[in-house]
Amino acid sequence: MSLPKTLADDVAKNLVMVARLLDSEPEQAYAYSRVALRLASRVAAVREAAGFASYVTERYSEALTEFRAARRMTGSADLWPVMADCERGLGRPERALEMAGAPEVKQLDKAGQVEMRLVAAGARADMGQHEAAVVTLESPELASNSVQPWTARLRYAYADALLAVDRETEARDWFAKAVEADQNGMTDAAERLAKMDGIEFIDALEDEAGDDEALADAMAEDADEAADRSDDDDDDDDITGDLGPSDVEAVEAVEAADAAEDDAADEQKTEILEIGNAVDADEVAAEGEGMFAEGSGEDYYEDDDEEDDEEGYGRR
Repeated sequence: MSLPKTLADDVAKNLVMVARLLDSEPEQAYAYSRVALRLASRVAAVREAAGFASYVTERYSEALTEFRAARRMTGSADLWPVMADCERGLGRPERALEMAGAPEVKQLDKAGQVEMRLVAAGARADMGQHEAAVVTLESPELASNSVQPWTARLRYAYADALLAVDRETEARDWFAKAVEADQNGMTDAAERLAKMDGIEFIDALEDEAGDDEALADAMAEDADEAADRSDDDDDDDDITGDLGPSDVEAVEAVEAADAAEDDAADEQKTEILEIGNAVDADEVAAEGEGMFAEGSGEDYYEDDDEEDDEEGYGRR
Protein backbone atom coordinates (compact mmCIF):
# COMPACT_ATOMS: atom_id res chain seq x y z
CA MET A 1 0.00 0.00 0.00
CA SER A 2 1.35 3.38 -1.04
CA LEU A 3 0.87 6.54 1.01
CA PRO A 4 0.91 10.22 0.05
CA LYS A 5 4.42 11.64 0.42
CA THR A 6 3.65 13.88 3.40
CA LEU A 7 1.85 11.10 5.24
CA ALA A 8 4.57 8.61 4.35
CA ASP A 9 7.20 10.98 5.79
CA ASP A 10 5.26 11.34 9.06
CA VAL A 11 4.85 7.58 9.35
CA ALA A 12 8.51 6.99 8.61
CA LYS A 13 9.59 9.48 11.29
CA ASN A 14 7.51 7.68 13.89
CA LEU A 15 8.81 4.26 12.85
CA VAL A 16 12.39 5.55 13.12
CA MET A 17 11.69 6.69 16.66
CA VAL A 18 10.19 3.30 17.51
CA ALA A 19 13.33 1.54 16.33
CA ARG A 20 15.59 4.01 18.10
CA LEU A 21 13.83 3.84 21.48
CA LEU A 22 12.68 0.22 21.56
CA ASP A 23 15.56 -1.01 23.73
CA SER A 24 16.28 2.08 25.85
CA GLU A 25 12.87 3.74 26.27
CA PRO A 26 10.23 1.12 25.40
CA GLU A 27 7.27 3.15 26.68
CA GLN A 28 8.20 6.07 24.45
CA ALA A 29 8.67 3.67 21.56
CA TYR A 30 5.20 2.32 22.24
CA ALA A 31 3.76 5.85 22.13
CA TYR A 32 5.36 6.52 18.74
CA SER A 33 4.08 3.20 17.45
CA ARG A 34 0.51 4.15 18.35
CA VAL A 35 0.88 7.39 16.40
CA ALA A 36 2.15 5.50 13.36
CA LEU A 37 -0.67 3.01 13.75
CA ARG A 38 -3.29 5.77 13.67
CA LEU A 39 -1.70 7.24 10.56
CA ALA A 40 -1.25 4.02 8.57
CA SER A 41 -2.89 0.97 10.10
CA ARG A 42 -2.98 -0.85 6.73
CA VAL A 43 0.78 -0.89 6.32
CA ALA A 44 2.36 -4.19 7.39
CA ALA A 45 5.56 -2.55 8.64
CA VAL A 46 3.52 -0.29 10.91
CA ARG A 47 1.57 -3.22 12.35
CA GLU A 48 4.79 -5.14 12.94
CA ALA A 49 6.49 -2.18 14.63
CA ALA A 50 3.42 -1.64 16.81
CA GLY A 51 3.50 -5.34 17.68
CA PHE A 52 7.10 -5.25 18.85
CA ALA A 53 6.53 -2.05 20.84
CA SER A 54 3.61 -3.74 22.60
CA TYR A 55 5.63 -6.93 23.09
CA VAL A 56 8.60 -5.28 24.84
CA THR A 57 6.22 -3.37 27.14
CA GLU A 58 4.47 -6.67 27.99
CA ARG A 59 1.18 -5.74 26.32
CA TYR A 60 0.95 -9.24 24.94
CA SER A 61 -2.66 -9.14 23.82
CA GLU A 62 -2.07 -6.01 21.73
CA ALA A 63 1.18 -7.43 20.41
CA LEU A 64 -0.52 -10.66 19.30
CA THR A 65 -3.22 -8.70 17.50
CA GLU A 66 -0.65 -6.61 15.61
CA PHE A 67 1.53 -9.60 14.70
CA ARG A 68 -1.46 -11.52 13.37
CA ALA A 69 -2.46 -8.52 11.25
CA ALA A 70 1.07 -8.15 9.87
CA ARG A 71 1.22 -11.86 9.06
CA ARG A 72 -2.11 -11.69 7.20
CA MET A 73 -0.81 -8.76 5.15
CA THR A 74 2.52 -10.35 4.25
CA GLY A 75 1.79 -14.08 4.40
CA SER A 76 5.19 -14.57 6.08
CA ALA A 77 5.80 -16.92 9.00
CA ASP A 78 8.71 -14.89 10.36
CA LEU A 79 6.65 -13.63 13.31
CA TRP A 80 5.51 -17.12 14.32
CA PRO A 81 7.99 -17.56 17.24
CA VAL A 82 7.22 -14.16 18.80
CA MET A 83 3.49 -14.82 18.38
CA ALA A 84 3.97 -18.08 20.30
CA ASP A 85 5.88 -16.20 23.00
CA CYS A 86 2.94 -13.80 23.31
CA GLU A 87 0.79 -16.83 24.11
CA ARG A 88 3.23 -17.63 26.91
CA GLY A 89 2.98 -14.06 28.15
CA LEU A 90 -0.79 -14.41 28.27
CA GLY A 91 -0.45 -17.49 30.45
CA ARG A 92 -1.18 -20.00 27.70
CA PRO A 93 2.01 -22.09 27.36
CA GLU A 94 0.09 -25.02 25.91
CA ARG A 95 -0.85 -22.90 22.89
CA ALA A 96 2.78 -21.96 22.45
CA LEU A 97 3.65 -25.67 22.34
CA GLU A 98 0.95 -26.27 19.74
CA MET A 99 2.44 -23.51 17.60
CA ALA A 100 5.90 -25.07 18.01
CA GLY A 101 4.59 -28.19 16.25
CA ALA A 102 2.70 -26.32 13.52
CA PRO A 103 3.67 -26.50 9.81
CA GLU A 104 4.65 -22.80 9.88
CA VAL A 105 7.83 -23.70 11.78
CA LYS A 106 9.18 -25.46 8.67
CA GLN A 107 8.93 -22.16 6.82
CA LEU A 108 11.31 -20.48 9.24
CA ASP A 109 14.99 -19.96 8.55
CA LYS A 110 17.64 -21.30 10.93
CA ALA A 111 17.43 -18.30 13.27
CA GLY A 112 13.64 -18.57 13.37
CA GLN A 113 13.76 -22.29 14.16
CA VAL A 114 16.20 -21.69 17.04
CA GLU A 115 13.91 -18.95 18.34
CA MET A 116 10.97 -21.32 18.16
CA ARG A 117 12.94 -23.93 20.09
CA LEU A 118 13.67 -21.35 22.82
CA VAL A 119 9.98 -20.47 23.08
CA ALA A 120 8.99 -24.14 23.28
CA ALA A 121 11.53 -24.81 26.03
CA GLY A 122 10.23 -21.80 27.93
CA ALA A 123 6.67 -23.11 27.61
CA ARG A 124 7.79 -26.48 28.99
CA ALA A 125 9.39 -24.71 31.97
CA ASP A 126 6.20 -22.66 32.50
CA MET A 127 4.31 -25.92 32.81
CA GLY A 128 6.85 -27.34 35.27
CA GLN A 129 8.28 -29.77 32.71
CA HIS A 130 11.93 -28.90 33.32
CA GLU A 131 13.43 -32.17 32.11
CA ALA A 132 11.46 -31.78 28.88
CA ALA A 133 12.78 -28.23 28.56
CA VAL A 134 16.34 -29.57 28.69
CA VAL A 135 15.58 -32.13 25.97
CA THR A 136 13.87 -29.51 23.80
CA LEU A 137 17.01 -27.36 23.74
CA GLU A 138 19.38 -30.21 22.86
CA SER A 139 19.95 -29.77 19.15
CA PRO A 140 22.66 -29.58 16.48
CA GLU A 141 22.69 -25.79 16.85
CA LEU A 142 23.52 -26.16 20.56
CA ALA A 143 26.30 -28.65 19.89
CA SER A 144 27.86 -26.54 17.15
CA ASN A 145 31.12 -24.75 17.95
CA SER A 146 30.40 -21.96 15.50
CA VAL A 147 29.12 -18.71 16.98
CA GLN A 148 25.94 -17.39 15.42
CA PRO A 149 23.71 -14.47 16.49
CA TRP A 150 21.54 -16.89 18.47
CA THR A 151 24.35 -18.95 20.02
CA ALA A 152 24.71 -17.02 23.28
CA ARG A 153 20.99 -17.06 24.01
CA LEU A 154 20.67 -20.78 23.19
CA ARG A 155 23.58 -21.75 25.45
CA TYR A 156 22.27 -19.50 28.21
CA ALA A 157 18.78 -21.04 28.04
CA TYR A 158 20.30 -24.53 28.16
CA ALA A 159 22.43 -23.66 31.20
CA ASP A 160 19.39 -22.23 32.94
CA ALA A 161 17.38 -25.36 32.17
CA LEU A 162 20.17 -27.58 33.55
CA LEU A 163 20.25 -25.52 36.72
CA ALA A 164 16.50 -26.04 37.15
CA VAL A 165 17.05 -29.81 37.29
CA ASP A 166 20.00 -29.53 39.71
CA ARG A 167 22.71 -30.29 37.19
CA GLU A 168 24.87 -27.47 38.51
CA THR A 169 28.25 -28.61 37.20
CA GLU A 170 26.96 -28.86 33.64
CA ALA A 171 25.04 -25.62 34.06
CA ARG A 172 28.23 -23.82 35.04
CA ASP A 173 30.02 -25.14 31.96
CA TRP A 174 27.26 -23.92 29.67
CA PHE A 175 27.10 -20.51 31.34
CA ALA A 176 30.84 -20.25 30.63
CA LYS A 177 30.22 -21.19 27.00
CA ALA A 178 27.46 -18.59 26.82
CA VAL A 179 29.91 -15.96 28.09
CA GLU A 180 32.35 -16.90 25.31
CA ALA A 181 29.66 -16.39 22.67
CA ASP A 182 28.05 -13.31 24.21
CA GLN A 183 30.24 -10.58 22.80
CA ASN A 184 27.52 -7.92 22.90
CA GLY A 185 26.21 -8.50 26.42
CA MET A 186 22.84 -9.88 25.34
CA THR A 187 22.62 -12.04 28.46
CA ASP A 188 23.74 -11.87 32.09
CA ALA A 189 25.70 -15.09 31.72
CA ALA A 190 28.84 -13.55 33.21
CA GLU A 191 26.99 -12.52 36.35
CA ARG A 192 25.32 -15.92 36.67
CA LEU A 193 28.65 -17.66 36.29
CA ALA A 194 30.33 -15.41 38.85
CA LYS A 195 27.51 -16.02 41.31
CA MET A 196 27.93 -19.78 40.96
CA ASP A 197 31.66 -19.34 41.60
CA GLY A 198 30.99 -17.20 44.68
CA ILE A 199 32.42 -14.05 43.13
CA GLU A 200 30.78 -10.72 43.94
CA PHE A 201 31.22 -7.78 41.59
CA ILE A 202 31.63 -4.29 43.06
CA ASP A 203 30.70 -1.30 40.97
CA ALA A 204 33.60 1.10 41.54
CA LEU A 205 31.84 3.95 39.81
CA GLU A 206 28.81 3.50 42.03
CA ASP A 207 31.04 3.52 45.13
CA GLU A 208 32.74 6.73 43.98
CA ALA A 209 29.36 8.28 43.32
CA GLY A 210 28.29 7.26 46.82
CA ASP A 211 31.43 8.86 48.31
CA ASP A 212 30.85 12.06 46.36
CA GLU A 213 27.25 12.14 47.51
CA ALA A 214 28.29 11.62 51.15
CA LEU A 215 30.84 14.44 50.84
CA ALA A 216 28.24 16.75 49.32
CA ASP A 217 25.82 15.90 52.14
CA ALA A 218 28.47 16.64 54.76
CA MET A 219 29.31 19.98 53.15
CA ALA A 220 25.65 20.88 52.96
CA GLU A 221 25.20 19.97 56.63
CA ASP A 222 28.18 22.16 57.60
CA ALA A 223 26.72 25.03 55.60
CA ASP A 224 23.37 24.60 57.34
CA GLU A 225 25.03 24.64 60.76
CA ALA A 226 26.96 27.79 59.86
CA ALA A 227 23.76 29.44 58.69
CA ASP A 228 22.03 28.43 61.93
CA ARG A 229 24.84 29.92 64.00
CA SER A 230 24.65 33.13 61.99
CA ASP A 231 20.91 33.29 62.56
CA ASP A 232 21.43 32.75 66.30
CA ASP A 233 23.94 35.62 66.40
CA ASP A 234 21.51 37.87 64.61
CA ASP A 235 18.79 36.87 67.05
CA ASP A 236 21.07 37.71 69.99
CA ASP A 237 21.85 41.14 68.52
CA ASP A 238 18.24 42.02 67.86
CA ILE A 239 15.64 40.05 69.75
CA THR A 240 12.87 42.49 68.94
CA GLY A 241 12.54 41.19 65.40
CA ASP A 242 10.55 38.18 66.61
CA LEU A 243 8.41 40.08 69.15
CA GLY A 244 5.03 41.74 68.89
CA PRO A 245 4.41 45.49 69.47
CA SER A 246 3.54 45.05 73.17
CA ASP A 247 6.58 42.85 73.72
CA VAL A 248 8.82 45.42 72.05
CA GLU A 249 7.48 48.16 74.36
CA ALA A 250 8.14 45.97 77.40
CA VAL A 251 11.69 45.28 76.28
CA GLU A 252 12.32 48.98 75.66
CA ALA A 253 10.91 49.85 79.11
CA VAL A 254 13.24 47.34 80.74
CA GLU A 255 16.19 48.69 78.82
CA ALA A 256 15.26 52.27 79.81
CA ALA A 257 15.00 51.28 83.48
CA ASP A 258 18.39 49.59 83.30
CA ALA A 259 19.89 52.70 81.73
CA ALA A 260 18.33 54.91 84.46
CA GLU A 261 19.76 52.68 87.16
CA ASP A 262 23.18 52.86 85.52
CA ASP A 263 22.97 56.67 85.38
CA ALA A 264 21.89 56.90 89.04
CA ALA A 265 24.74 54.64 90.08
CA ASP A 266 27.20 56.79 88.13
CA GLU A 267 25.87 59.98 89.80
CA GLN A 268 26.11 58.37 93.24
CA LYS A 269 29.71 57.37 92.55
CA THR A 270 30.49 60.93 91.45
CA GLU A 271 28.98 62.43 94.63
CA ILE A 272 30.91 60.02 96.81
CA LEU A 273 34.14 60.92 95.05
CA GLU A 274 33.47 64.64 95.44
CA ILE A 275 32.66 64.27 99.16
CA GLY A 276 35.75 62.16 99.68
CA ASN A 277 37.95 64.70 97.93
CA ALA A 278 36.51 67.54 100.08
CA VAL A 279 37.11 65.63 103.30
CA ASP A 280 40.69 64.88 102.28
CA ALA A 281 41.35 68.53 101.50
CA ASP A 282 39.99 69.73 104.91
CA GLU A 283 42.02 67.15 106.78
CA VAL A 284 45.19 68.14 104.97
CA ALA A 285 44.59 71.83 105.75
CA ALA A 286 43.85 71.10 109.39
CA GLU A 287 46.96 69.00 109.80
CA GLY A 288 49.06 71.69 108.15
CA GLU A 289 47.77 74.40 110.45
CA GLY A 290 48.33 72.19 113.51
CA MET A 291 51.88 71.42 112.52
CA PHE A 292 52.94 75.05 112.01
CA ALA A 293 50.89 76.30 114.97
CA GLU A 294 52.84 74.00 117.27
CA GLY A 295 56.11 75.28 115.80
CA SER A 296 57.15 71.88 114.87
CA GLY A 297 58.50 73.14 111.56
CA GLU A 298 60.60 75.91 113.08
CA ASP A 299 61.90 73.56 115.77
CA TYR A 300 62.85 71.12 113.02
CA TYR A 301 64.94 73.72 111.24
CA GLU A 302 66.35 75.10 114.53
CA ASP A 303 67.51 71.63 115.44
CA ASP A 304 69.31 71.47 112.10
CA ASP A 305 71.05 74.76 112.83
CA GLU A 306 72.25 73.52 116.19
CA GLU A 307 73.63 70.38 114.60
CA ASP A 308 75.40 72.43 111.94
CA ASP A 309 77.02 74.59 114.61
CA GLU A 310 78.15 71.59 116.50
CA GLU A 311 79.71 70.08 113.39
CA GLY A 312 81.35 73.39 112.34
CA TYR A 313 78.95 74.08 109.49
CA GLY A 314 77.29 77.17 110.98
CA ARG A 315 75.84 79.92 108.79
CA ARG A 316 78.39 82.39 107.51
